[in-house]
Amino acid sequence: MNVAIKSSQVNNQDILNFDVLIVGAGISGINAAYHLQNFCKEKSFALLENQESFGGTWHTHKYPGIRSDSDLYTFGYNWKPWSGTPIATAGEILSYLDEGMEQNDIRKHIRFSHDVKRATWSTTDKCWTLQVSVNGSDDFQIYTCNFLWMCQGYYRHGSGYTPEFKGAENFNGPIVHPQTWPEDLDYKGKKVVVIGSGATAATLVPAMAEDCAHITMLQRSPTYFAAAPNRNDLVETLRKLDIPDEWIHEIARRQVLADQQKTTRRSFEEPEALKEELIGIAKKILGNEFDVDKHFTPKYRPWRQRLAFLPDGDLFKAIKSGEASVVTDQIDSFTETGIKLKSGETLEADIIITATGFNMSVLGDVKFNIDGTDLDFSDCWAHRGILFSGIPNMAWVFGYLRTSWTMRSDLISDFVCRLLNHMDEKDVAMVTPRLRDEDQSMPELPFVDPENFNAGYLTRDMHKMPKQGDRQPWIFSQDYYSEKEEIPAADLEDGTLIYE
Repeated sequence: MNVAIKSSQVNNQDILNFDVLIVGAGISGINAAYHLQNFCKEKSFALLENQESFGGTWHTHKYPGIRSDSDLYTFGYNWKPWSGTPIATAGEILSYLDEGMEQNDIRKHIRFSHDVKRATWSTTDKCWTLQVSVNGSDDFQIYTCNFLWMCQGYYRHGSGYTPEFKGAENFNGPIVHPQTWPEDLDYKGKKVVVIGSGATAATLVPAMAEDCAHITMLQRSPTYFAAAPNRNDLVETLRKLDIPDEWIHEIARRQVLADQQKTTRRSFEEPEALKEELIGIAKKILGNEFDVDKHFTPKYRPWRQRLAFLPDGDLFKAIKSGEASVVTDQIDSFTETGIKLKSGETLEADIIITATGFNMSVLGDVKFNIDGTDLDFSDCWAHRGILFSGIPNMAWVFGYLRTSWTMRSDLISDFVCRLLNHMDEKDVAMVTPRLRDEDQSMPELPFVDPENFNAGYLTRDMHKMPKQGDRQPWIFSQDYYSEKEEIPAADLEDGTLIYE
């Protein structure tokens, strides 16, 4: 087996072997574990989580007001009904995940503080060998498995994305990225500037507004926001009728998906009409005197970047009350006491928060090696955006960017279990996606079409991602409404999956 490990770095404990190893114990990893338990009952498995607890995003982020920006009827699991408000806090989501694990006895499978550093595949042995740092140790524990299921998400938990700001070293106060929020940060009575206008900024500003002397959202350009009450009227009606929670959850999920499909279709076919509706809601809450055209009228088509949801219009209401404000301008430099803008104006600040996005983590930043050759992931072709050409026995959960992440996690979990059972039926231990002869001339298209979705975190690192083609199964459409039919019906014997 070609495994490059320095003997001084290897823990002398016995190698731990499982049929399947799941990397990550967040939304996707827990979902994968549930599916394995129920649909591949003979498979042994473990979840390797690099943090000290479960939850992924919801464990990492500690900033004020942290909440979902997807409804929990679709962001929650199809196997565990959600009974709270559509938009939930991180604490509520963690409680939901904890309860789901408890009900399904999943926690016993998780190894916390297990950070996978390297994954090496041997075709001779038909297995993956993982070097895992436990509790931050430089001495690696060795895990082996036949199938590797990457469920670690797509951003780097350790550090968020912060552009280089001229003069940042001169600012006298703290500069904080929401992803690494200090527990002891005191913003009561302080002047705060939040740089950014995405879902994080839209969460922070209303959550902090009452306690700050004043809080300002500084944006380079406007973002579309969808403001609506944090309730589902259909759900409330069904609850009054004593409908079982499982039925309510499924009905609400279908309703939300139908509404989202309509909005997505309109973003392509009726972008101006949709734009006017979204901006009209902002005008209604903010009033005629507020300059909505300047601050909340983006130049791009709706849904080309994520459409941030404002439960009960809280951001707009904080601005309307005067506790918060929004400034649309570009940064010239930081000063000792705030930020100088390119317009010549200055923003005074005691604290600056850089809600400027995150850094993508491609395959969890794990170093991959296939039979002695280091993997360049950008050389691979995405097989339905789940498997990847030239990589044996490995799946990656990359969810939807418009529809809730969990909807794709569900589809992938079903697909992987079906694939594992198919391999058992064929009595084979290895499957590798390969291009057929007729696929060799496909155009090389980006993993996510920038005309479809062009968020900054994607465009910054798209060159690291695999490519897609122009025919199935080499298309990653980012479209739940087509994939919900295509993935369950996917032919596992179409000539693109090579079994050995």
